[in-house]
Amino acid sequence: MFAGILLVLFRYVVKKDISTGWRLVIALVAEAAWEMLENSNAVIDRYRATTAFLGYRGDTVVNSLGDILCCGAGVLIARKLGWLRSLPIFLATEIVLLFWIRDSLLLEILMLIYPLDAVKQWQLGR
Repeated sequence: MFAGILLVLFRYVVKKDISTGWRLVIALVAEAAWEMLENSNAVIDRYRATTAFLGYRGDTVVNSLGDILCCGAGVLIARKLGWLRSLPIFLATEIVLLFWIRDSLLLEILMLIYPLDAVKQWQLGR
């Protein structure tokens, strides 16, 4: 859902005259592409090597479909709220996830692109 909100925030920066229907389609296609990339062997192997989740085998189909559905809901929520109210919700969710499960969308992206040992140790609870 919050990836959907993030995509709508991005939409305000890139193009302001695109319809809600097209934004939803773009967001769902982008989320589906992310799910396929995230569950590719290369990313799963990288995720195992750079994060605290050593036994990670990828998402289940149900999890990926749930992520896509939540992304669509996020687009619609962000459309209704606008970017000024969506951004704090996105940031608050990221912060809650960091402290609750020691993981979040932004942290996952960071660790895949530029892994930090200190973050890995923190995720392991050390």
